[in-house]
Amino acid sequence: MMKGIPASPGIAIGKAFLFDTRQLTAVERDIKQETIPSEIARFEEALIKTRSEILAIQKKISREMGSQHAEIFNAHLLVLEDRMLIEEVIESLKKDRKCVEYIFSKVIGKYIKVFSKMNDEYLKERTSDIEDVGKRILKNLIGVQEKTLSDLKEQVIVVAYDLSPSDTANMHKKNVRGFVTDIGGRTSHTAIMAKSLEIPAVVGLEKATTRIKSDDFLIVDGTDGVVIINPDKIVVKKYELKQQKFVRFEKTLLDFKDKPAVTIDGRKVEVSANIELPDEVSSVIAHGAEGIGLYRTEFLYMNRNDSPGEDEQFEAYKKVAARLSKASVIIRTLDLGGDKFLSQLKVPHEMNPFLGWRAIRYCLAKPEVFKVQLRAILRASVSGNIKIMFPMISGLGELRQAIGVLEEAKEELRHKKINFNEDIEVGAMIEIPSAALTCDLLAKEVDFFSIGSNDLIQYSLAVDRANEKIAYLYKPTHPAVLRLIKSIIDAGHKENIWVGMCGEMAAEPGFVLILLGLGLDEFSMSPVVVPEVKYVISNVSFEDARKVAEEALKLSTGEEVETFTNKRLDELIPWLKKTKKK
Repeated sequence: MMKGIPASPGIAIGKAFLFDTRQLTAVERDIKQETIPSEIARFEEALIKTRSEILAIQKKISREMGSQHAEIFNAHLLVLEDRMLIEEVIESLKKDRKCVEYIFSKVIGKYIKVFSKMNDEYLKERTSDIEDVGKRILKNLIGVQEKTLSDLKEQVIVVAYDLSPSDTANMHKKNVRGFVTDIGGRTSHTAIMAKSLEIPAVVGLEKATTRIKSDDFLIVDGTDGVVIINPDKIVVKKYELKQQKFVRFEKTLLDFKDKPAVTIDGRKVEVSANIELPDEVSSVIAHGAEGIGLYRTEFLYMNRNDSPGEDEQFEAYKKVAARLSKASVIIRTLDLGGDKFLSQLKVPHEMNPFLGWRAIRYCLAKPEVFKVQLRAILRASVSGNIKIMFPMISGLGELRQAIGVLEEAKEELRHKKINFNEDIEVGAMIEIPSAALTCDLLAKEVDFFSIGSNDLIQYSLAVDRANEKIAYLYKPTHPAVLRLIKSIIDAGHKENIWVGMCGEMAAEPGFVLILLGLGLDEFSMSPVVVPEVKYVISNVSFEDARKVAEEALKLSTGEEVETFTNKRLDELIPWLKKTKKK
């Protein structure tokens, strides 16, 4: 049995699929003079195989997305035909007498380094083409079979060192029963995506990829953070029963999905959903969410070789808004960086990406990208109740800059006589301590706040939320975090604006009790959690929640707060614990 961090609730039982996306390393190995011809032959076979793969991808892209999107692979084919590169590999092979994969990795590495330092922008941009083709050739030389989650032919449990946001986006409606990873935390984007897709997951296992082999039989308990490798029949039966109980618990909670989130003594709050993809609106409706509190638009940019245009984005936003009619749809502007990298937008990898050129910082530096998105959102605003939210705001100057670009986008649409909602609401995500500490100033210039608790906790406590080694330090109940949240809510209410939360903290029943008591107006989370949060809110009084929050703020440690809050939750709503754990 392995113990990790529970990331997405539920039980998954099935066959393991080892999915390793880490950098390939060619081991240095000496060869004899007489084996040089066979090494050259291996190299030529790898080039031919790589060419066939690229042509197949190009054909698929042309069929599904159009020939203009497929043309990008022409540059990849040119790299394969570069005689200078090919001859250098063969000459180095003869001279150094090392295995061809090692020689090739050295030669291609030199090319990448040279191109990345070129002043000519066009040539510099070819670096990613060389890098991509180089990886493909190296995989074919080493004999590693390329795996993608979008091509799975049977239901499996994915086992990986890590999964990128684009990997998890590929899981949508695919044959993935559950997944486990070596690294990551409860609020890493991998975990958030798993919960959104209702896939049981355990992260932060450290040695899953070394202990689990492809085709091993696994049990993944995403509720308790347990993974069992090749269990006996008795253990399988036990977890099948637990799986059935979990399904019954979820179905029972669904009875509350259409009821309003109103406390016993009449305080009404809104319970909304977070989504990544337009197709998730069906899940939003099915679980009774009252709107969308966070639409993560960066997922529109993933798994493609170009950026979505204004019309494509407009159609995506319009589709979501139209399906939800008058319900609020809060669209967060592009938030890439951190653990979300998009090669087509040329965002460099940085030493400290979470503290780097990301989110609103990137958008303000790239107004041509930013305004395309803003115009698309504005155009879609006539189709429903759309609101705009800026991420990673650090202070008033940045907020005013973002609003300034929005006003430019509005003026461009007015000039073209294109309709949009002139009174569209604009909000700021409060997820940086500097924003939390100056939220009294920010509140005067926006229509709402949404607390991004995942990053607010990460930055306030200096804890990388994706690092399993320090996951124990990631405490939503830390007194510093609770005090910041209280100050944000109070500042918002003083200026008569509503305050929501779209981080994972808003989805935990015990934390919901505290947040409700602090006066939070809107809770937004993965759709699957909505019924449980609605149940909690409708089965307590606001006065009791207020007293819980008041007492929690007097406590000295996060552990004390968590113990106290869970105890009060069990006393106020005993059915929840009894039914969930029985």
